[in-house]
Amino acid sequence: MSTPISIVWLLAAAVPAAVIGIFLGYGARKRIGERRIGSAEAEASRRVQIADQEIEDRRTQLELDSKDRLLNMQTEFEKQTQTRRQELSEQQQRLVQREENLERKLEVVEKKDLSIQALEQGIKTREKELHEHEEELQSLIEEEKRLLQRVSGMGAEEGRRLLLSKLELELRHEAGVRVKQIEEETRMAADHKARKIVAEAIQRCAAEQTMESTVCVVPLPSDDMKGRIIGREGRNIRALEMITGVDVIIDDTPGAVTLSAFDGVRREIARRSLETLITDGRIHPARIEEVVTKTKQEMDRIIWEEGEKAVMEVGVQGLHPELIKLLGRLRFRTSYGQNVLEHLKECAFLMGVMASELGLDFWLARRIGLLHDVGKAVSHNVEGPHAVIGGQLVRKYGESEEVCHGVEAHHGEVEQRSVMSVLAQAADAISGARPGARREVFESYVKRLENLEKIADTFKGVGKAYAIQAGREVRVIVEPHKVSDREMPLMARELSKKISDGLEFPGQIKVTIIRETRAVEYAK
Repeated sequence: MSTPISIVWLLAAAVPAAVIGIFLGYGARKRIGERRIGSAEAEASRRVQIADQEIEDRRTQLELDSKDRLLNMQTEFEKQTQTRRQELSEQQQRLVQREENLERKLEVVEKKDLSIQALEQGIKTREKELHEHEEELQSLIEEEKRLLQRVSGMGAEEGRRLLLSKLELELRHEAGVRVKQIEEETRMAADHKARKIVAEAIQRCAAEQTMESTVCVVPLPSDDMKGRIIGREGRNIRALEMITGVDVIIDDTPGAVTLSAFDGVRREIARRSLETLITDGRIHPARIEEVVTKTKQEMDRIIWEEGEKAVMEVGVQGLHPELIKLLGRLRFRTSYGQNVLEHLKECAFLMGVMASELGLDFWLARRIGLLHDVGKAVSHNVEGPHAVIGGQLVRKYGESEEVCHGVEAHHGEVEQRSVMSVLAQAADAISGARPGARREVFESYVKRLENLEKIADTFKGVGKAYAIQAGREVRVIVEPHKVSDREMPLMARELSKKISDGLEFPGQIKVTIIRETRAVEYAK
């Protein structure tokens, strides 16, 4: 019983304490909550103030930035405006200048119009006067015809023939003037181009030219060797001349023997054989025959090497071996003292340069230039011009028709049908006419000069004719009362054509016609 009672008392005492504790706890929590709310409100107020300050700063910064940007834009706009104004001002100045120029041009045009109108008026007046003069002249001509017929008793047919003869004479004079004018115009246009091409070709071609003759001299170690060469009763020299076909001349010239022959190959064989015999010392007919036979075999090899060397030097490929041999033989052939093989190489170089300048086939031109005189290698054994013979040879050994025509037409025996044949003729003339390249026998030289003067003397009205400049120019002095100035160009053309058809000559010959009228009076 005591235990339950104590529990009840404990419970009765604990209930008020709990109630009091609850009320106290509630009050404490309320005060704590109020303090938290107050601090939160203060913090919120502080943050609001900070945000307002930031907003105010940001707004101020934006205003400043906007003002700066606006100021920059205004400055840029002012610059652009100033530039545009300047451009407009310059354009305005140019327009003003153009207007002034147009006004000046308009004034000039108006002046020209006035002058043209004046000229037209003058022309109309002149035409009217000319028409009146023409009618008057026509009437005078008719009157003169009637008067002439009445005085001379000449009929209409005879008068017509006389008039036609007068017209023919006038037309001939006009033709002479026209020919001279055309020649001058053509010469002015063609000379510049031709001289440029020829000068370029000559400048770029510097081939050597050697003057050779039909004799050569073999030096001897002593004059005693002359007796050994002659031999007993002359048997050695007779054997050498018979085997080689060369004249051996032994005269009073000290330390030398002269060999003479038209064929350069035979002369070269004799020279080499004699040098071998002199070096060997054994000179008798059997030894001479043996040495000459060996030299001939060696000469075949030398001829081939010379031809092959020339082909390689020019750069031509694919030649037939026989053509190469013929070229090698030309190493020992001369024309007017000029070595033919050297002449062929020079013509090949000249034709190549001229063909390049004209835009033609360079290698075809060199091929024709190298082969154009190949007929001279056999011309002494075959009848006919060497150009035609050469054309037949190159055609036989498989060369193209262009090459064949260029070879056979370079001297005019065959009509020229291509530019290459003309170039071959030009290159041949340039190489042959070069100073020092060729020489002539004195008798033939004098004969050619005489023939030049004789041809010039055959023309009507010629007073005197002189061949000058070593036969490269003929000057003809005509009688002024027989040949007029208008007839001189036709006379020069006909004379040059007659010289070309009637004479053979290297290079070209200039024809000059001179007409002079003198009036002489004596004061007394």
